[in-house]
Amino acid sequence: MREDPTPDETKKNIVHFNPWRDFNDAAPQIDVFGDEPDPAQIARFMQVVFGYCDGLIPVRSFIDKGQGIDGRPHNIWIEADQAAPEKMATFATWASREGAAVYVIPGTVAAPGQAKAADILQMQTVVVDLDTGDIAAKRAHLERHLGAPSMVVESGGVTAGGQRKCHIWWALTEPAEGDDIGRVCRLRGDIAAKVGGDMHFRSAHQPIRVAGSVYYKNNLKTQVRIVELNADRERDLAEFIEAVTDMPPAAGVSLQPAFTHPDKPAMDEVLVTPVREGAQDDWSRFEGASAAIGHFIRMVHEGRMTKDEGWIGICGYNAAMLRPQWPVERLKRESERLWERHVEKYGPPLIRLDSGAPGPVEMPAFTLGALLDDQSPMPEDIIAPRVLTPGGLLVLGGAPKVGKSDLLISWLVHMAAGVPFLGFTPPRPLRIFYLQAEIQYHYLRERLKQIALPPEVLAAARDTFVATPKLKMLLDNEGSVRVARAIRTAFPDAPPDILCVDPIRNLFDGGPDGGGENDNTAMMFFLKERVEVLRDHIDPDCGVILIHHTKKLSKHQVKEDPFLALSGASALRGFYTSGLLMHRPDEDSSVRRLEIELRNGPALSGKLIDKLKGEWVELNPMNERLVRKEAGAKLDAERLRKGDVILTILHEEAASGRLYTTTQFGEAFENKAGLGSKYTIRDRIGVLTTKGHIKFLRDGRPFGKAVVRSRFGYLVVEGLRFGSETQIDPDTGEVLGEGLPVLPSHYKCSGTGACLQVENPAVWVYPEGLDD
Repeated sequence: MREDPTPDETKKNIVHFNPWRDFNDAAPQIDVFGDEPDPAQIARFMQVVFGYCDGLIPVRSFIDKGQGIDGRPHNIWIEADQAAPEKMATFATWASREGAAVYVIPGTVAAPGQAKAADILQMQTVVVDLDTGDIAAKRAHLERHLGAPSMVVESGGVTAGGQRKCHIWWALTEPAEGDDIGRVCRLRGDIAAKVGGDMHFRSAHQPIRVAGSVYYKNNLKTQVRIVELNADRERDLAEFIEAVTDMPPAAGVSLQPAFTHPDKPAMDEVLVTPVREGAQDDWSRFEGASAAIGHFIRMVHEGRMTKDEGWIGICGYNAAMLRPQWPVERLKRESERLWERHVEKYGPPLIRLDSGAPGPVEMPAFTLGALLDDQSPMPEDIIAPRVLTPGGLLVLGGAPKVGKSDLLISWLVHMAAGVPFLGFTPPRPLRIFYLQAEIQYHYLRERLKQIALPPEVLAAARDTFVATPKLKMLLDNEGSVRVARAIRTAFPDAPPDILCVDPIRNLFDGGPDGGGENDNTAMMFFLKERVEVLRDHIDPDCGVILIHHTKKLSKHQVKEDPFLALSGASALRGFYTSGLLMHRPDEDSSVRRLEIELRNGPALSGKLIDKLKGEWVELNPMNERLVRKEAGAKLDAERLRKGDVILTILHEEAASGRLYTTTQFGEAFENKAGLGSKYTIRDRIGVLTTKGHIKFLRDGRPFGKAVVRSRFGYLVVEGLRFGSETQIDPDTGEVLGEGLPVLPSHYKCSGTGACLQVENPAVWVYPEGLDD
């Protein structure tokens, strides 16, 4: 039974209710056997869910099921202001007397009577409702990948396993509006899908219980309680979307749609469930045999079994599970019928790579003495020093547009020519097959002509470097066969030394369960059953290079462990023998850093690289700033210029009667006065507030502005004056200047980033120890 009502359940018999006019004024009767509404918890809940919002909050009450009483739902709309918690507590008290639960839509609307998804104007939270399964494990999974939530509310219900159902909330740094509301709703659906939560919250108007109100169901009366509160933890919407995208599904959760009939057993059960004749079981012999035969037919058709292995599986099921068995003639006839139908629907079967090397019959093991006494020479590196070893797997990662493909092509062409590149050395000209799925043919040849490579390198690599145009395929069983044939055609005399796959994402095949690259099981399937099988089919000593994208990490995280930036499942990092990660330490500089991680050799220091006159070169890290002194000075001057322009504009706009919050300023002056995007402007304002050049005013009423309920407020700079009217002291007649002085009420702490109250607004104080 679902705990919360759907929006459709609230549309019938709605009474628009005013609790301050309609409810009974008699003193409440205290229920000594149950909890009462808690105004303090209601106030905390309202602050997290509506603290930054403007407009009206749609509030609803319903008679919970299982009480033996009926009642119509009631709707009210509460203004999202400072009085909202008190009004909500009053309504919750009335609802408690009536045996009704209290819900809100976690968003605001413009007018009473509005409560549809299209009516929602602002939402400042993301929520997931966990009401089934192992809720503790789901909570742990969410906190591990998304961080601690802003609030956790136990909704009052209990699962069949005895765990308390809960709502998990994440507050945003500012309310979502317009198209961002759709992003919030999609985000709620994505989180629910990945942990097995309530998918109804994909709708903006899905109601949810109010913390501090009372839960009534099945003769149980208890309080909806806040069990964890971190009200100061807020998330940027764009960064939170990225974190949810990178989060893998929880254990036991599949993102694939379930098309199974509710009465039909799962395939794992079909294969181990005996079925008797005469319809003695819910699952008939014909249904069981057809399901089992269909399973093995799919395995053969997809190339995961040979035809003989599939027939052995069908016969094994017949012998073990059908009571009595089908005759072999009928079994064969039914198999052929289903095979013809399957081929007609899905096309011809796939052919497996016929030389995928099976594991040896005996597992090799060596004594310590044998290992110490072996004096045979070490295998020659494919790319020295130990960057790519025979049979090794190298992963090159980098963010989009960082120059990864340009660097890769230059590197591969040098290796194909037998020429060192950035300190990486091949033993001889290497045969390289570049399997890529990003650049179309004409643009690939254009890029190869544009890359500045020495003529002798190009001449030496003309026949040893082979590239595909953009492929529209997966590296599944059929794709692997096509690749193997293409490689044999390109290198008929000897196998390639290097197979490069660019990128993983466009060619990824997660196996029979269809998992994505965030799924460790799917990633291991791709690496072992696709990449390794293809490599072993080509040449067990062939080196493999996989190109992969990275996710967004902070500069500190990249510095601490850069390879955490690799997108997708962590199994990839545990599988490769070498890792290279390309990133920009400074977004305003063209210099890239190449981090290196080796498993088969001693550690290598990272490299600073740049593209000068069209060629990639390695920079001396000790002298890099000296070499690029002029460019660095220009970048520093540009940052100072942007800061000065922002301060000047704030003075000019205030004189014209306009004040701005950070978000409003960024949106108003995007791409004006050379300030760049709104995100660049917000970053510069963040620096100026930390250094004390900008402070904040929350109460704008003296200047005809609203009270700002966000974390900070209107931007204030030293000496700011609002308007242009001349101000005269009425007592002395002294001319005080033009406009009203605007004094700050709050400032950003340079140490913690917290918003603190200004002690003396008339005295402008700069934090110590921070340079301009």
